[in-house]
Amino acid sequence: MVRDGKAYQYAAWCVTETDGKVPNYVKKQAKDWINIADDNDPDAYVDEEAYERICRLLKIMIHPDLRCSIYDGLEDYAWLFITATLCTKLRNSEFDSRFYVTALLEIARKNFKTFTSAVIFIILMLTEPDFSRFFSVAPDLSLSSELQKAIRKIIKVSPALYDEDESAFKLLRSQIICNLNENEYTPLAYSKDGMDGKLANTFLADEAGALDEYPVEAMRSSQITLFNKLGIIISTQYPNDNNVLVDEIDIAKKTLDGLTDDRRYFSLLYEPDQELQTGDAWKTDDRVIYQSNPVAVAHEYIFKELKKKRNLAVIYENKRENYLCKHSNILYKGLGTEGYIDVQKVKECRIEQNLKFWRGRRVWLGVDLSMTDDNTAVAMVTEEEGVIYAKVFGFLPADKIEYKSNKEHVDYKKMIRNEYCYACGDEVIDYGEIEKFILDIEKKFDVEIVQIGYDKWNALATVQKLEAEGFECVDIKQHSSVLHMPTKLLKEKILQHEFQYESNRLLEINFQNARCTEDTNLNKYVNKKKSSGKVDMVISLINAIYLIQQDMLYGNDGFICQMA
Repeated sequence: MVRDGKAYQYAAWCVTETDGKVPNYVKKQAKDWINIADDNDPDAYVDEEAYERICRLLKIMIHPDLRCSIYDGLEDYAWLFITATLCTKLRNSEFDSRFYVTALLEIARKNFKTFTSAVIFIILMLTEPDFSRFFSVAPDLSLSSELQKAIRKIIKVSPALYDEDESAFKLLRSQIICNLNENEYTPLAYSKDGMDGKLANTFLADEAGALDEYPVEAMRSSQITLFNKLGIIISTQYPNDNNVLVDEIDIAKKTLDGLTDDRRYFSLLYEPDQELQTGDAWKTDDRVIYQSNPVAVAHEYIFKELKKKRNLAVIYENKRENYLCKHSNILYKGLGTEGYIDVQKVKECRIEQNLKFWRGRRVWLGVDLSMTDDNTAVAMVTEEEGVIYAKVFGFLPADKIEYKSNKEHVDYKKMIRNEYCYACGDEVIDYGEIEKFILDIEKKFDVEIVQIGYDKWNALATVQKLEAEGFECVDIKQHSSVLHMPTKLLKEKILQHEFQYESNRLLEINFQNARCTEDTNLNKYVNKKKSSGKVDMVISLINAIYLIQQDMLYGNDGFICQMA
């Protein structure tokens, strides 16, 4: 029965599709679920009775827009998501438990995701044990109400579910109750409602890209004592890193890559493959649209509308953030009118960490020593055959991690775990630790430090200590007349793919934040005050680039740089 259904057929198509319309991680999930549906998995199986029950329910539920049964009107991806989430069971379980504890749907706007969520909740309210409780969590009351409205619409147009005299559901202002079993659904708004103290048989986090981790973890904590629990997370991308969706996508990818022991995580990640997320591929490659918008594959009119939006985003930069995040699921923060460089171009220069590469090399350091309660950065660069290589380190006060994460919308705990930056001191930066870090670089990376470039603001005491240890330190005047050349060179190197940096998401965020100021002579430099967030890592990198540029220009090493 399942193998004849739309869910299995769609999964099989995803696995065999060769035109690039299906992202790789969706292919992986579809392949894994087909193996379960074929009864080849030792841990899970697809419950035919549960599947048949859901099919019967979908046949009596009416699509409010198409005026046909939802069984006939449901999108292909929704068939797979619903069937896999609700019908896949844990093998050899005495509690008849579902196999998947979490189901994640990352999908672009206008793919009927709220409608799909509503269908899931109606099915659960009709099929789960008596007195079960279901919650949806959204950033605010308006978004939270959208799912409730979608559920009400389906119920009201379905005669088998709703009748003025004897209805299967009671539609209240703040709740929806199933009269058959006293199951109840309640929409919650993060901005208004407390999340603790609620026992959620199933919860759904809607627009998770606008939520931090608290509401999801609060809902999960409420489920600890339940054997048959489910958490559903649905969202498009949002232009920030400090949200629960980022971590959930990471968990889902690690699960599909076989890097975790727990397989009870189902995900459909409709985001473009990595090679399509960098550079200008989104401007012309239709695969970006198809991979992030599965309904565009089946509905030509939707594909055409998305192409219109893409054309506008190519022409008008102020429309780019909304298009890339909401319609392409590409994490992107708008540049603004004085942006330094498109971060998608920067990402094309990313390489994995390689400590062996640095051994025996001459390097130049750039430092940006901020005020003691702010971020600080150290950049290390070298050059080989015209290509500049960089490794950048960030520092922030240890006791301000939570405050800065909330204020700047950056998950600094995650950045520290990945060693993109380091916590030091307490309420203020411990310059002593940074000085020690710099002093240890030669031994740690087996390099020779040629020069250390610095902005004398806040750096004089540190510079004196470094000079006392025998390092040559260069005061780099923070003025457009001085910084224009390295700022221009770094941008050119990035655009020419002659710059490579070791993977560092915090550095990429700094590039996203960077804004330039132009003086009367048309010289440009990154302006901290006009930037939209922290740019200390970019500033330290430009300081280091200044040194290597001067060495190549006047050191007779054969490096040629075009003058501004």
